[in-house]
Amino acid sequence: MDAPDRTAIYAYYSLDHERERLSADVRGVLEFERSAEIILRNLPSAPAVVADIGGGPGRYALWLAERGYEVEHRDLMPLHVEHLAAAKGATALVHTKVGDARDLDLADESADAVLMLGPIYHLRRRADRICALREARRVVRPGGPVFVAAISRWAPRLGDELGARMYESFPGIRELTPVVERTGWMPPLFEGSFSAYCHRPGQLRQELKAAGFHVADLVSVEGAGFLLGDLAERMADPLHRQVVLDAARATERVPELLGIGPHLLATAVRPPGS
Repeated sequence: MDAPDRTAIYAYYSLDHERERLSADVRGVLEFERSAEIILRNLPSAPAVVADIGGGPGRYALWLAERGYEVEHRDLMPLHVEHLAAAKGATALVHTKVGDARDLDLADESADAVLMLGPIYHLRRRADRICALREARRVVRPGGPVFVAAISRWAPRLGDELGARMYESFPGIRELTPVVERTGWMPPLFEGSFSAYCHRPGQLRQELKAAGFHVADLVSVEGAGFLLGDLAERMADPLHRQVVLDAARATERVPELLGIGPHLLATAVRPPGS
């Protein structure tokens, strides 16, 4: 990771937007609910050890601990580690430390499953992404799943430009979006803004295979639901919420629609005997 990229990551996460994003922001709620549902399809039964790499302030770590899993949480941001250590529900099942996804302090084959729901899209260079994926492969036991999230190549256009109308505040996004779609890299629009590498679905598959994984599944997490202007209202009503979730499930593997939602989630498996 280049120094400017690391600086941008620290600048964004030091603003602490991530602390409540998956529980307070309606799009974050949809992301978490769908991601949790997808993970549970292939997560080994508790008790088991799950490495939550790049786990942020610990929303998934706490969720896993509540279900009886022992969690090894690592994150690049000391602030996130502090939040998780102090969080209600951070029991003896949760072990958190500052760590880099490319160089983990965890032993070989020490986890039954690995979550990587953040690191990949903060690594601009392919070599760094492959390095992080190989570390996850080293840590997970043969036959174990590694859940890898990526940001869709079309998230800036559909989410930021079309959905959030960011061109009204930052006109330069109109010129930037085609560059992101060509190169994959979305730089910060302003100091402290989010930046990320954005994947095409096929590219994510290729990188997982290059790291030695079998790709068991690759789905769109939120689908088109995140674009709804009345998403908060729909998620608050049981029937409307079910329609939003059912739409995401129905289209999650449609090849032509994989990139329509902001997040891709791959279920990668370390082949037995490898």
